[in-house]
Amino acid sequence: MSSVPADVNYTFSDAQIETLKSYGEVRAHAEGDILTQEGQTHQDFLVTLSGETHIFVATPDGPKRVGWMEPGQFTGDISVITGAASLVNVTMGKAGELLHIAHDRLQELLVANSEISDIIVQTLTARRAFAHNADHGSVIVIGAPQDRLVFTARDLLSKFGIPHRWLSPETDPLAERMLKAKGIDPASLPVVFRGGSQVLVRPTASEISHAFGFDLLQDGAAADVVVVGAGPAGLAASVYAASEGLSVITIDSGNPGGQAGTSSKIENYLGFPTGVSGQELTERAVIQALKFGVSLTAPVKAASLDRQGDEFSIALTDGRTISSKAVVIATGAQYQRLPLDHIERFEGRGIYYGATPMEAQLCNGSEVVVVGAGNSAGQGAVFLSASATKVHVMYRRADIRETMSEYLVKRLEETPNIILHPETEISALHGVEGADELDDRLVSISHTHRGTGETGTCDAPFVFLFVGARPFTKWLPQNMTCDRTGFVQTGADLENLDLVKAGWAIERMPSEYETSWPRVYAVGDVRAGSVKRVASAVGQGSVVVSHIHRAIAEPDDA
Repeated sequence: MSSVPADVNYTFSDAQIETLKSYGEVRAHAEGDILTQEGQTHQDFLVTLSGETHIFVATPDGPKRVGWMEPGQFTGDISVITGAASLVNVTMGKAGELLHIAHDRLQELLVANSEISDIIVQTLTARRAFAHNADHGSVIVIGAPQDRLVFTARDLLSKFGIPHRWLSPETDPLAERMLKAKGIDPASLPVVFRGGSQVLVRPTASEISHAFGFDLLQDGAAADVVVVGAGPAGLAASVYAASEGLSVITIDSGNPGGQAGTSSKIENYLGFPTGVSGQELTERAVIQALKFGVSLTAPVKAASLDRQGDEFSIALTDGRTISSKAVVIATGAQYQRLPLDHIERFEGRGIYYGATPMEAQLCNGSEVVVVGAGNSAGQGAVFLSASATKVHVMYRRADIRETMSEYLVKRLEETPNIILHPETEISALHGVEGADELDDRLVSISHTHRGTGETGTCDAPFVFLFVGARPFTKWLPQNMTCDRTGFVQTGADLENLDLVKAGWAIERMPSEYETSWPRVYAVGDVRAGSVKRVASAVGQGSVVVSHIHRAIAEPDDA
């Protein structure tokens, strides 16, 4: 048996193996045969029938065996379900037979057999969690903490649940050793090591996505439903649509989770009495969507939406196109930049739009500023108070209770190192004087009281913004009706003139979440008049699927 915890190993019974055999092929392998290579996508699901399979990860000190599978046990982690790049090498340790189940057949199995599906999903998820805690160093990011490319890389890897280590070249001897071993000039940082097979130098989010298999979307791909946006609303729509037999492509311009994915702790979401982090909720939803066969791709950005006969065509900014019978717009909204000089200069170098464990690690022992008076701001402040020396919460209103839930207000008031600053706004940002671009970062801020005009400074090198959300709707066609702030109008909010302008040519009126284009729906924060809460977004995303089913079935829907 492997030396890993018991919950990451499961031995199938003889009866279960017989069921599994109907989905795959039994093959004999000799000792030393390579079964899965690091970086391989859409790897086979492998069940050991006889002999042993050995699992290795690449570490800075060379290959390390992290487990082995005996008869009845299966290899892999959650990437077996997602189709993403494998982070391990699997070889035949002792000659024997394996059951190979191809990726597409595994998807069928997961939907058809709930008993075996639960076993596989729970075990593979536990293995990914074990890899996070074991810190084997298979994926390593080396770069300065203030480098925005480092932040981009770590944020993307974290949102997709990839265990990785971050090494600062300034403080970690291992970083210097690895750079020398690979002949990498420190001026080329940051770098991302994907095990022992690939080194990405100053990678973009797109390059990381391709290297790790987050983007496997083919140009011209088609599905029953395309969901644009992978926040709570988009993921809910994806899960429910796929679970009811519709083929689904889901894309997101950033990382799965949306704004909710950046929440440190959501305490009023039904079913989680002790709270749940946005990242944990996102990871569970992503796995659930992939289990039902959703094709999830990020980061890719929609550029336009067009009608072509009975189908819709979505063009992506990279030139690819995808098509579908129905579209769900779940692009959400993004917190706005404050109207401050040089704010772009400090994004990822002191200015952040979410508070996750990654940001908390950066600001450990420092003072931080949280701007905003909504629940997200309150959750972020409480979370950051565990690592920051002081958390200054600044907001324009006189009474924070107008926009924040009472339980969070009380939490803020009862936390000793959280300081509330009503009617206060940041007036200036200050960086490292005379620093070059690489070394530049936020050092402090100036603030002003809106009522008295009194000014002050705060030596806080980290500012978290949770203000003024704007919808992602500029890519939508001009004749799709939005309100004056850009949020998409749906259902009863649409007037006859709106439908005429959009070319509505069918007898029925738009359903509750339907836009002025038939079979195009808007759910979650992007929808005009929506309640900006995770539960509301999930509810809309799940309910809209029944409308989609009806609309697709209507013969006169053009």
